[in-house]
Amino acid sequence: MNLLPFVVAGLVIGSVYALSGVGVLVLYRTTGVLNFAHGALGALAAMLAWQTIGLRMQPPVAIAVGVAAGAAVALLFGLVAGPFLARIDPLRKAIATLGLALALLGVMLFTWNDKARTLRLDTSRISFGIAGARVNLTQIICLVLALLVVVGTLSALRWTSVGTSMRALASDRELAAVVGTNVRLVENLAWAISGAIAGVSGVLLADQTRLEPAFLTFLIIPELAAVVIGRFTSLWLTLAGGLAIGLGQSLVSAYPSVSAFSTAVPFVVATLVILAATRRRPVTVAVVRA
Repeated sequence: MNLLPFVVAGLVIGSVYALSGVGVLVLYRTTGVLNFAHGALGALAAMLAWQTIGLRMQPPVAIAVGVAAGAAVALLFGLVAGPFLARIDPLRKAIATLGLALALLGVMLFTWNDKARTLRLDTSRISFGIAGARVNLTQIICLVLALLVVVGTLSALRWTSVGTSMRALASDRELAAVVGTNVRLVENLAWAISGAIAGVSGVLLADQTRLEPAFLTFLIIPELAAVVIGRFTSLWLTLAGGLAIGLGQSLVSAYPSVSAFSTAVPFVVATLVILAATRRRPVTVAVVRA
């Protein structure tokens, strides 16, 4: 069996998992919110892009509309719920975003129903062969974009004033406010950036997999697994985790006898990473500040 096509497909899907995981991680490190609605935001962006293309809008404009909608919905939620989320524990923050995910999924199912559709980007029609495998331009874009977003995010966090403010919030929100950081502005910016990344990821995943609201919404699972592998701190490990999960899923699906278990790959990989990290260091008792 020639596994190269499965390797290519796995790396491409994994790169989009990683890209989406970066959006989740940026928001979590800035606001402390683990956003379970990230997949739903991507699904909304993809559905809007598909709808506007159907209305004869130029594809680049339609994609921009979808991505802008993802950023706008995330920003609106941050503006409305942000002050409340800042005062509650991480578990209830995550549950609040789960409510947003279910609300968005309900709106999408009401508007477009649950039928699977196809979103084919123009770049996917440009393909070439590599060692017997067909690779299209969208797949190259997925891989390159994931790497560029990781490098760009790290550079922004290190060299820009906004990045410095985000790192300050991640370290200590109260202290950052005391030294003059506009906490609400930085948090809202993190929501918008995360929503835009979700939109881009949703459009790319819809092109590489299938366009269905529920399916894209629940792709948050492998995306969160990539963040877990990154230990909620490392962008590079999140990138590696996304690639490993995508590659594992694709290779498992190559064998009919075990293909039904491909959806379990994110849980298995994340669990193995957690167990390995636990074995390498002693268990400590964390002191929770009031």
